[in-house]
Amino acid sequence: MTILVIAEHNNNTLAPASLNCMSAALQLAQQADCAIDILVAGNDCDEVLQSCSKINGVSRVLSANSDSLKHHLAENMADQVVTLASGYSHVLAPATTFGKNFMPRAAALLDVAQISEISAVVSSDTFIRPIYAGNALVKLQSSDSVKMITVRTTAFESAETGQGSATIEEIEAVADCGLSEFVQQLISESERPELTSAKIIISGGRGLKNGQNFDLLYAVADKLSAAVGASRAAVDAGYVPNDYQVGQTGKVVAPDLYIAVGISGAIQHLAGMKDSKVIVAINTDSEAPIFQVADYGLVADLFDILPELSEALG
Repeated sequence: MTILVIAEHNNNTLAPASLNCMSAALQLAQQADCAIDILVAGNDCDEVLQSCSKINGVSRVLSANSDSLKHHLAENMADQVVTLASGYSHVLAPATTFGKNFMPRAAALLDVAQISEISAVVSSDTFIRPIYAGNALVKLQSSDSVKMITVRTTAFESAETGQGSATIEEIEAVADCGLSEFVQQLISESERPELTSAKIIISGGRGLKNGQNFDLLYAVADKLSAAVGASRAAVDAGYVPNDYQVGQTGKVVAPDLYIAVGISGAIQHLAGMKDSKVIVAINTDSEAPIFQVADYGLVADLFDILPELSEALG
C-alpha cells in the first residue's frame, strides 16, 4: 500500500495545512507500514516541489505541471486525482477550502465514500471524525479500495521538515476538461497573520454592535501580532467580510491563544475554535455559553475593557 497526499499551495509556497495533513499521513503509514507520495498539482511550482521534497517521511514528490491546474479548479483537480488513485490505498488532502473543493468530486468519480475531516487515525481503515458540530466523535471503518480522506488540520501537529530527501518525478498532467474556467480571485490584503495559521486570534461578535467598533479589536490585534476573526452573527450583520468567520461554516482554528470578545458562544462558533490551547472570553452575560469552554472569563463591558487592554499592551 502507498499513501498519496495532495499538497495545498499557491504555486509559490506550500501551505502550512499541508504539513498537518502530512502528519496524519505519517500516522497512517505507521499503521499500514507503507510509503508516502505527495502530489504537487499546479503551474511552475519549483519552490513548492523543493519544500515538499524536504518533508520528513516523503518518498516521492509527483509534479503535475500544467496551466490547467494553476488555479486548482475542482473539475481538473478531481480528474488528476482520479488518474492516480488506482495506485494508492489512501488519498489525503487538508480539510480546507482547497481540499473540500475537489475531494468530494474525485470520490464520486471513483464511486467511493469520502471520509471527511478526520481528527485521529485508529488503523489503516478506521478513523475518528467529529459530528454534530464537534459535540460527538464517531469511529468509522471503511472497506473502500481507495480511501478518500480530508484531514482536520487543527487535530494534527505539523510534520517536521529539513531532513527529507524525496525524489521529484514529473507525471502527465490532465488536460483542461472545459467544464469551468478561472475568472478572478479577490484576496483580502492584510498585514496581520492569516487566520488559520495565526498563533493568536482575537474575534468579535454581535456584541461589538457595528463594523466600525471592530477598530477596537484591530488596535489590540496589532499589538499582539494577532489575526482578527468574527462570529457568524457579526459576519451576517455585515460588520466584517465573511473570510473573518470562525465556526462550523467558517474557518476552523486552533491557535495558542483565542480571545472571544462579545461572542455568546453558539455551538456553531465553538465548533471552529474550541481546540484552541487557551481561550479567553469577554462578555457582559455571565451565563453565555462561551464561558463553558473558556480558560479565563471576564464578565465586563468590552467597550471599557478593550481600550484598557490596548493601553496596557503599550
